Amino acid sequence: MIENRAGVVFQFPGQGSQAVGMGRAFYETSAAAKAIFEEANDALGFDLKRLIFEGPESELALTANTQPAVLTASVAAAAVCAEHGLRPALVAGHSLGEYSALVVAGALAFADAARIVRRRGEFMQEAVPAGTGAMAAMLGLDLETVESVCAEAAPGPEGAEIVEVANINSPGQIVVAGHRAAVERAVALAASRGGRKSVLLPVSAPFHCSLLAPAAERLAHELGRVPVSDPAIPVVRNIDGGVSRVAADVRPALLRQVASPVRWTACVQRLADEGGGVFVEVGPGRVLTGLLKRILDGARGFSVEDPAGLEKAIAGMRGAA
Repeated sequence: MIENRAGVVFQFPGQGSQAVGMGRAFYETSAAAKAIFEEANDALGFDLKRLIFEGPESELALTANTQPAVLTASVAAAAVCAEHGLRPALVAGHSLGEYSALVVAGALAFADAARIVRRRGEFMQEAVPAGTGAMAAMLGLDLETVESVCAEAAPGPEGAEIVEVANINSPGQIVVAGHRAAVERAVALAASRGGRKSVLLPVSAPFHCSLLAPAAERLAHELGRVPVSDPAIPVVRNIDGGVSRVAADVRPALLRQVASPVRWTACVQRLADEGGGVFVEVGPGRVLTGLLKRILDGARGFSVEDPAGLEKAIAGMRGAA
């Protein structure tokens, strides 16, 4: 066991980190993790656990399934961390991951969050017809240049096509989203502006751009029915790098993030400003741990997606004590 200490940050992944089998090792070795998976099944009324562990991958990749799946695997991993005495002083999440952060902070009940993100996924998918939208990652360009590329790639009558900044993941890694044709034009332009690499992403909807505004409107009704408590620990928001400390801060941020950029660079910098010193990525994948090193020089990061990762994180913290 290790003691909870100031400076420990839990950061939770979003969509794109999912993989068939995620969380299974924790489910099979931890009563706390098993209880989370069973609670998800009860809350949603179908066997999410089986879909996570067995697939098929094509069904798991549907955003209405991906979102509660990643939430469940992440909260289960956090429950196992707590069993071993590893608890955060601060939390944050990338996009969907903010729901995991809010559950761990005590602002949302897990069952409520599972139902909400299931609906969130449905609303996002239904907001844009399949094949209409796209997202692309641009590497090696700063934010100002990407914004210029987006403006140039979306010509024509106002509102006809859009491509916008969707994720500011780290200096030099920015994701754009919008109409497929406009995103493809932006990818081509990025190379002429000195971009190192730009690739279309395998996603089911153009997340975090204004095309998703109808989804945010529908989500507002669902969120309005869910109890929200004051977070027991500070939650740094991905929409603006601000800090949610009371219940009134929670819903507006969750609604704004649907159709607005994820400002992850600002979020991580704010976590450091708030005293974060050890960053633990809790849940499937290691993307956020990789981004951390590009945002904060010398930052210490660990990823906990399975028992081996947890053991390594605990050993690393003991060794640095």
